[in-house]
Amino acid sequence: MLLRFTKMHGLGNDFVVFDLITQRFSLQPQHIRQLADRHFGVGCDQVLAVEVPGNPEVDFRYRIYNADGNEVEQCGNGARCFAKFVRDKKLTGKSQITVETNTGIITLSVAPSNAVNVDMGPPQLAPAELPFVPELTATDHCYTLEAAGQRCEITPVSMGNPHAVMLVDDIDSAPVALLGPAITQHPQFPKQVNAGFMQIVSRNEIRLRVHERGVGETLACGTGACAAVVAGQQRGLLDSPVQVHLTGGELSIDWQGPGTAVIMTGPATTVFEGQVLL
Repeated sequence: MLLRFTKMHGLGNDFVVFDLITQRFSLQPQHIRQLADRHFGVGCDQVLAVEVPGNPEVDFRYRIYNADGNEVEQCGNGARCFAKFVRDKKLTGKSQITVETNTGIITLSVAPSNAVNVDMGPPQLAPAELPFVPELTATDHCYTLEAAGQRCEITPVSMGNPHAVMLVDDIDSAPVALLGPAITQHPQFPKQVNAGFMQIVSRNEIRLRVHERGVGETLACGTGACAAVVAGQQRGLLDSPVQVHLTGGELSIDWQGPGTAVIMTGPATTVFEGQVLL
């Protein structure tokens, strides 16, 4: 079937987005891998699908597929692109959009400047929520695990998808290529995990690199930025709001503490549109 798509990115974290409301198609893992291939396909970190919601009280259903073909729970940069996409395609005229995901409902708000605010909901801090199986009790919200022959201190945070945040002195010299895959696939994370490497610049500013499960290191990770700020605040190192510098650009993250929602603000960009035969 010939399908229309839009290529988009949020700070370099790139997506192929499909309207599966006006064109009906069931994406399969082989389709995702074909689309994501940067040599033989369109090329992307994730494929996003806009669908009719199962809950009649929300506007859309939002589905996310990693480049390896696996469906995942959440993607913050994708959520911003989702909001821009449904407005650009005139699927809605609302500036505040409610969206059903695999882990609950999120709210997207489009500002006049075209920046998108995403209410990501409260973070989940219990290890079982990721899931994470700790061997030792936490110290200052940190757990120790062995990865690639090194002892790593991580703070686990779920933003609807699992993250393990590690504090580093300098993200430029951090061994992301070595530790990223080792942490992501660590047996203490039964469903794998996204590994974040955070450098504290000040109490309101961090630098961040993220190795995503099923993708590898990306230019930006919205949920990773949220998780890093939550981890830093839990450890008493940060004050909200926090400016997060990622390889692809900047996000603003606001979290007022346990029980409150994490609010992410950042851009979404359309690159091109096309058609693909699947």
